[in-house]
Amino acid sequence: MKVSIFDVARKSGLSVVTVSRVLNNSSSVRPKNRDKVLQAMKELDYQPNAAARSLAKGKTGIIGLTLTTLQDSFLDAVVKEINDRLAEHGYFLALAISSGDDDSFRRSLFQEDRVDGVILLSPLREDEYVMELKKKRIPFVMLDNQHQTSSAPSVIVDNFKGGYEATRHLIELGHRKIVHIRGPEPFLSSKERERGYRAAMAEAGLPALNVEHATFDVSSGYRIARGWIEKGTLPTAVFAADDYVALGVMDALKNEGIRIPGDVSVVGFDDQILSSEFRPMLTTVRQPADKMAKSGVDLLLRSMAGTASKRNATVLLEPELIVRESTAPPLKDKT
Repeated sequence: MKVSIFDVARKSGLSVVTVSRVLNNSSSVRPKNRDKVLQAMKELDYQPNAAARSLAKGKTGIIGLTLTTLQDSFLDAVVKEINDRLAEHGYFLALAISSGDDDSFRRSLFQEDRVDGVILLSPLREDEYVMELKKKRIPFVMLDNQHQTSSAPSVIVDNFKGGYEATRHLIELGHRKIVHIRGPEPFLSSKERERGYRAAMAEAGLPALNVEHATFDVSSGYRIARGWIEKGTLPTAVFAADDYVALGVMDALKNEGIRIPGDVSVVGFDDQILSSEFRPMLTTVRQPADKMAKSGVDLLLRSMAGTASKRNATVLLEPELIVRESTAPPLKDKT
């Protein structure tokens, strides 16, 4: 396999731009760092090309992207679309997966000589990220922003509308006893989907039942549904703020012989790949991964070029209700 400038950077422990400056005999490189790069080139038998030399002009050709997990097919789809869009413009994508309090990789990525721009995907710690990026004058954009008001260019989905339409769908089928399982507290999406649920219920003159709290995983949906079964308090319909939660509910119901949608209808959110793989196929609210990625890349490139019309522009995208097999009118004896 051909050795690249990125291999030399990893071997030397320095940035790609530092390596490229060594290749171009730049006087700004410290002698110690120059020696590290030359030693790495020698050990790897690296032969520089014109493209590598051009990096010394101050551009890395790399866009950094931070996210908290790869165990989510919606986020996977967004990342793939971003990668494809950036490739069309000649950029490479570098991922920083930040979990918990370990942000060492993210901090190393947020260096002005390592990336030309940064995309933050579903960030929870916006204040710290924004302050750091602005201080270093690195262009950036936030996708699936989790703050109501933001001082950063953002692309978000109308989660209120998604929650409203999911609940409205169940109401129009004839359901009256509809329970909502909301997501974790830190997420703006959790709050907005719950607000949409409550708005639809109020509009129909129906009481919003006790809202259950869950994490975005299968086990929490399963646990909540088991509780309903054991207490004999099953609703006729469930709107879960996440597909994994919805699938956990369905698993618990099916294990007890409770029919879906005959006895209980279920709606999820996101349109994860598994939503159409399980039976019955899950009715859900689809987030537009392709539009989110395209809008985010467009915003970032305009910011990098200095042609953005607004410094803190926000793009609001529409979700789409996808009706499948997990919802139907309630049985008469369940109303």
